[in-house]
Amino acid sequence: MYNLKPKLLASAVALALLPVTVQSAVLEEVMVTAQKREQSVQDVGISITAFTGDQLEQLGLTNAQQVTAMAPGVHTIQPNGEANYAIAMRGVASSDFTTNVESPVALYVDEVYISQMSGAGFMLWDMERVEILRGPQGTLFGRNATGGLVHYITKKPTEELDGFIKGTVGDYDQYRVEGAIGGGNDKVAARLSASYHENDGYIENRLDPGTDLNNADDTTWRLQVLFTPTDDIELLLNARGSEQDIDTGFFENVSSVESGKLTPDVFNPVLEYLDNDGDVYAGDYDDPGYNDLETEGYTATLKWDFDAFTLTSITDFSTVERKYIEDSDASPVPFFNFFLNTDSEQFSQEIRVDGDTDTMKWVAGLYYMDLDINDSNGAITDPFIGPAPTPGAEAGLNNPYTSELESISLFGQLEFALTDTVNLIVGARYIKDEKDFTYTINFVEFLDPEAKDFDAPDNIALLAEFASYVGSREDEDWSGRLQLDWSPSDDMMVYASWNRGVRGGGYNAPIFPVNPPLDYNDETMSYDPETLDAFEIGFKGSYFGGLMRLNGAAYYYDYADYQAFFITGIDTITFNTDAESTGFELELMSSPVDGLDILLGVAYNDIEVDLPGGKVPSVQSPEWNLNALLRYEWPMLGGSMAAQGDVVYRDEHFFALTGLETVEEDGYHLANVSLTYTTENENWQLMGFVNNVTDEEYIVQTFDLSGLDVFGFTEQYYGRPRWWGVSLKYSF
Repeated sequence: MYNLKPKLLASAVALALLPVTVQSAVLEEVMVTAQKREQSVQDVGISITAFTGDQLEQLGLTNAQQVTAMAPGVHTIQPNGEANYAIAMRGVASSDFTTNVESPVALYVDEVYISQMSGAGFMLWDMERVEILRGPQGTLFGRNATGGLVHYITKKPTEELDGFIKGTVGDYDQYRVEGAIGGGNDKVAARLSASYHENDGYIENRLDPGTDLNNADDTTWRLQVLFTPTDDIELLLNARGSEQDIDTGFFENVSSVESGKLTPDVFNPVLEYLDNDGDVYAGDYDDPGYNDLETEGYTATLKWDFDAFTLTSITDFSTVERKYIEDSDASPVPFFNFFLNTDSEQFSQEIRVDGDTDTMKWVAGLYYMDLDINDSNGAITDPFIGPAPTPGAEAGLNNPYTSELESISLFGQLEFALTDTVNLIVGARYIKDEKDFTYTINFVEFLDPEAKDFDAPDNIALLAEFASYVGSREDEDWSGRLQLDWSPSDDMMVYASWNRGVRGGGYNAPIFPVNPPLDYNDETMSYDPETLDAFEIGFKGSYFGGLMRLNGAAYYYDYADYQAFFITGIDTITFNTDAESTGFELELMSSPVDGLDILLGVAYNDIEVDLPGGKVPSVQSPEWNLNALLRYEWPMLGGSMAAQGDVVYRDEHFFALTGLETVEEDGYHLANVSLTYTTENENWQLMGFVNNVTDEEYIVQTFDLSGLDVFGFTEQYYGRPRWWGVSLKYSF
């Protein structure tokens, strides 16, 4: 009988050895708009890590945490779980979970500022690129970027019909599907992108095994329509939205009966509870929390080319509505639930013009933002304030506050070619902020505390008003930039810069009327704008015929009126002081041989905040951050196979300025691995991955409620455990 097996085997081997082109995943030239015009990332005198959409796909970077982990000195922070996040850079961070406080590291999507952390938890899908800019960027970007910014640029409509659909299944019954389709003609083109993600959650509730926490139930969509009536005019309309409805608010309850110390084996007499089973992904939650979030946004971007300049107008209206509650005592005792609600409306308008001559490039513009916030926070704290008189009701605190901000700024930047190799950059921005703030602490009854709208006006009975505050402030300030760029060759650039960054003033919204006792006056409730003088030197180089890039920067930061974030119990207070920071970053990207990609990063930072007792490290500011990625791609079965591993190390750091054991993370590493097969025409891609492959247990946030005069325990929030998945993508 004729045996087909040897021929089939020989055919398979021959097919696997066919010459298939493999491409570098890290050395692709990335064009960025960090200076409001398109430039190669290697030609911009700013410390930048940038990835194209193709690179994000090749490297398997599907969320903000993964992207920032591959940027030296950058990481995400989650002050109350997966519901929202902010970015930390060079030791500059804020862990404040009240949404009226803007982060010192700004987030932008398609040049639109995202003011609310709770509106930033989007997934990275259908992206054109991501730009991570370290250091103050307040001259050309409209809002609060003393620490830097992250700019997410989505994929825009084109004439060609194209799109994709991608499905992922994984651990904890994960299902995720995302896709996009776009096309048109030379006058009108459109692109629709959508994503849905769900999983069952990875936190076991021992009291109710069917209600695991930290699950996923997210839907996001984006519709863009591009009109090009003439060669000189381009109008892009963008409508987007997202919904999230998840069970969250998980904290590991660690006994801390001594103030500032962890006592994991000592029974907590306040809660009459002890959780010392060693499982940080399980607990006893009598009232699991939830995060109910809706966001919407509408943007119109007009670009009009004239003979001598280009006019750009960006008009945006965005909303965020969020209801969040957590079982803060993390125990089976109905003791203390914290809630936080957000209802924000943001309107912004930017108009700018830019142009160039043989020896000069320039940009100038105006930015306006109106941000209205109608929020509340509070707690169901029945054991503290006696039984509620209405049967079935529970007593507690409801603290509504409003914040109305109007910000207007004028900005400009000039870049002069002093010689063929030396450029001088001068920029400035004038800023005027007007903010009104009202705040009240009310002792109330929640008539139906189990209702999702438990804090609706008709569900609240006011028992007493503890305190109130009305404030108004008007701040005028300026930011600036002075820089020299020197390019001794086409493969090397050296720069030195001074940047003055500004972060606007604001107001506190504490939860409790005592803790510690507060005077509700301007001195306690209000804080002034923060200013930063940042001095930086850096270089960007390409070596070995373009097979390696090495970029580096060193900096010194001198803060005045640094906005220090202080946690006392679960209350947050921001106040002004001084601070200094020094550090450096090195980033290496290399493809030494065909198919091999190497990405290495190291960052050092030493930031010290002045307190009455001396200098202390800032929050979320490890001295050392290390990241490494190794990817090898080879021809196989008529296509290509790629194996990848990456690892991140974060040094010891603290989650509060106290520097106590209860707010300390000793440091940890996270490692991920993946294997990806791509067909020759790149239409199909199959990936298998394991994130946190060593199942590292690591803390991403803590709140110190230690001592018997408080709650006698510490809240610890842990990052995701080991997680495997498989995804299949079809592109057309």
